[in-house]
Amino acid sequence: MGDFASPSCRNALFRAMTRLFLVLPRLLIRTIEDKQMTHPENRAARRVAARKHGDSKRAPTDRGFQQKNWKLLYLRHNKLHRARQLGKIWPPKEWKKLMADIEPVNVLFICSKNQWRSPTGEAVFARVDGVATRSAGTAKSARRQVSVGDIRWADVILVMEDKHANRLRADFRQEVAYKRLHVLDIPDDYQYMDEDLIALIREKSERLIFPNG
Repeated sequence: MGDFASPSCRNALFRAMTRLFLVLPRLLIRTIEDKQMTHPENRAARRVAARKHGDSKRAPTDRGFQQKNWKLLYLRHNKLHRARQLGKIWPPKEWKKLMADIEPVNVLFICSKNQWRSPTGEAVFARVDGVATRSAGTAKSARRQVSVGDIRWADVILVMEDKHANRLRADFRQEVAYKRLHVLDIPDDYQYMDEDLIALIREKSERLIFPNG
């Protein structure tokens, strides 16, 4: 007991304990680093490691998102429901059949010389199912001058300016009395099939041709 109580013994014991406390954290850090090095770095590596350990029955995670049942998205009644939400007729063959069973709307486009505006309207709506189109001009020099037959044929008459409506009422008073006559207010500033002209004619004519659409 006297040797352990000596100053030299106590100093040796203190130095040994100090070395132990210095070395122990380093050993712990090295052990942790070794474990981290053996852990798979990505998902593919983790899957390979899981297969090696026989963990093949584990269900894949969806990261909190509900998996979609893609089969239900392509059922007929789902497509029909979505088409009704958008206000469309589906399938397209049903729309074509419906258009074939009804009389088309006869639309007459009128401008001055039947050169730029009214032929553009005729061309644009000639591609629309359920619509039949013609175009004519009110001027004597028009490429195709409007006639009584055109007025009687038309269900809807769309003129570009007020002067065209006034001319029709003056020349064909009885024929236009019970016709749907509308002024589009489109000036003579556009060439044939100009993109801005097409957009204007579509915007202003569709609600007049299909008032219940």
